[in-house]
Amino acid sequence: MPGEIGRRDYSLVGAEAQRAVAAGLAGAAWYACPIPRKDLKELMRRSDGPAIRDTLIWFAALAVTGGLGAALWGSWWAVPFFLAYGVLYGSASDSRWHECGHGTAFRTRWMNDAVYHIACFMILREPTVWRWSHTRHHTDTIIVGRDPEISAQRPPSLLKIALNIFMLKASQVALRKLFLHAAGRLTAEEETFIPQMERRKVFLVARIYLAIFAAVIAACLAFGSILPAMLVGLPTLYGGGMTLFFGLTQHAGLAEDVLDHRLNSRTVYMNPVFRFLYWNMNYHVEHHMFPTVPYHALPRLHAAMKHDCPPPYPSCWAAYREIIPTLIRQRRDPRYHALRTLPAGASPGPALGAVQPAPAE
Repeated sequence: MPGEIGRRDYSLVGAEAQRAVAAGLAGAAWYACPIPRKDLKELMRRSDGPAIRDTLIWFAALAVTGGLGAALWGSWWAVPFFLAYGVLYGSASDSRWHECGHGTAFRTRWMNDAVYHIACFMILREPTVWRWSHTRHHTDTIIVGRDPEISAQRPPSLLKIALNIFMLKASQVALRKLFLHAAGRLTAEEETFIPQMERRKVFLVARIYLAIFAAVIAACLAFGSILPAMLVGLPTLYGGGMTLFFGLTQHAGLAEDVLDHRLNSRTVYMNPVFRFLYWNMNYHVEHHMFPTVPYHALPRLHAAMKHDCPPPYPSCWAAYREIIPTLIRQRRDPRYHALRTLPAGASPGPALGAVQPAPAE
């Protein structure tokens, strides 16, 4: 089949994982733009204020849109409110679990933990699993066989990507793992990055999630309506489209197996509404290079390092004008990827990928 030509083994327990380790790409040193220590220390300063403000706005918007949607349930007037509620629930939660998982959104630890757990449930990502998965993602970003979060594997499955407009594929996988974890088991890949001491948390949270979903289903049956599920559970599906829209801009179609985030990540300028929903993760080169800088300081970090980085994409449309043709071409030529060009005078960084894709069988 044409789609199988040049396919690499993206699992964490296969030959590519061994090759990445042998090539020195696992846990390697990454290039970092030169920023004065004093300036970087200031950028890394944490504060409760911006995240408290943005979280209160988020919760208030959820309450208003969800409340009006419920009040108008049964009429077409409910539709726009549930559409807005779905995006706030199923898409804005993606950046909230992400930033709070880094522990940088708030200065106060319990605030990070509280929002992290709430957002993880909303987007159906188990908190302990994803905390360790994301740690690996940052350690070995887009290193094949090491990074568990490569969303656009080569050759890309366009059907799988399309299904995730409503998070159908991602939610199917997440639910299957919930039942597995509730039974006290992990996948072989999860065993490579979740420490033994953390696994009981995984099993407990999976059982709690399933209990909540069972309660929602019971409420639907008791009231003879899917309204309870429209407020809890289903928004992950019908409101998850922006998670995919934002997420593909991060790395899709860019280089694999390089030790320079300027070559495998994108910074994309977005409008203020998108930046609020996405919590400034559009500054993605900056975030990967300096992941301890809080989301609200990423625009300042961008200004400090942009002279050493490829030019940012001026809009989402500009990013997708590269992403879509690249993914289509990778269907027939999996070795192809979009190149990021460094500006004149920028450091060349480390050598490009030491590991070449395995030849087609």
